[in-house]
Amino acid sequence: MNQHELPRIGILQRVLPVYRAHLFDQLAEVYGGKVSVFAGKGRKQEMISPAVPQRAHYYFAHNHHFLHGAFYTCWQGGLLAWLKEWDPHVLIMEANPRYLHSPAALRWMRSHGRKVIGWGLGAPVISHDILGIRHCLRKRFVRQFDAIITYSTQGAREYQEIAIDPSRIFIAPNAATPRPTRVSPDRPDVYRGGKPVIVFVGRLQERKRVDVLIEACAYLPAESQPLLWVIGDGPDRGALEQLAREIYPLATFFGALHGNDLGQRLAMADLFILPGTGGLAVQEAMSYGLPVIVGEADGTQSDLVRDENGWLLSDPSPRALAKLMVEALADVAALREKGRESYRIVSEEINLENMVSVFSNAISEVMRD
Repeated sequence: MNQHELPRIGILQRVLPVYRAHLFDQLAEVYGGKVSVFAGKGRKQEMISPAVPQRAHYYFAHNHHFLHGAFYTCWQGGLLAWLKEWDPHVLIMEANPRYLHSPAALRWMRSHGRKVIGWGLGAPVISHDILGIRHCLRKRFVRQFDAIITYSTQGAREYQEIAIDPSRIFIAPNAATPRPTRVSPDRPDVYRGGKPVIVFVGRLQERKRVDVLIEACAYLPAESQPLLWVIGDGPDRGALEQLAREIYPLATFFGALHGNDLGQRLAMADLFILPGTGGLAVQEAMSYGLPVIVGEADGTQSDLVRDENGWLLSDPSPRALAKLMVEALADVAALREKGRESYRIVSEEINLENMVSVFSNAISEVMRD
């Protein structure tokens, strides 16, 4: 490969959700369209809407899913055909030993003298790991990569603990949206109408724990209860609406909103809360100057949500969340200051543009070797 020529980048993904397609399209802009994504369909219960990138190339993988829970594995058919056709100089792949096709991808790249970058959450200690076998296997697997991209400082710390060279670890905080181009809404120093507005945005499914949010609101004294706006749709909507009718009539369900309709609601809210997992909507809320309360989940929120702009919910119980809500809503001026810091974080630090930059830096680093 000519030193002035842009490398071909291959990206190996189990599935390709819409928000991730935006990242790969921006990478394709950087590399002159020389980005190809290999991905397939998720399991039905995951309810992941597959996307097709606009700028990056797309190669459909035939995903075969086996078992469930801690024993889940996946095999992606067509992998070697894609590698031979695309012939990438650098392969970025999920650093997940559950994916049975990963060793074949690593062998192919090594046999052609190419570079491989792993991409993962981290390497936490595995509970119930008999004789440490799973931990040893994961350590051996991760050490095969030329570099590692992870979402958080926690993930970087975990990779260092299994003897990955810190200079080969790149932190790319998980971002789904570009840096905001609008100014942050100017909120008054008192709550509109005398009641604060709490907003949730996301798919209404069990892992989001919207039921915990409704129950937490119901725990508050009547004079302190906020308006609760639930934005989104999903399989749990009917049950959640029934729960709200029974214990919290101040909740309003708007269904799925997008674009200006969503933006108007976020601009009028005072606090964003996500008790469960997921959370890419957190960044959109922050781009509207909202302070946030989010579940700790897998650690990827730890860099996004700080004391300066919100709270991490370590105890996902209704009473614990209610206690945090009382603290958050008691001081309007402090809440507004946290909202301004939220806006600064997604404007300057955690956004799609910066994530693309970290990926590019990792690629440049391994190509120099």
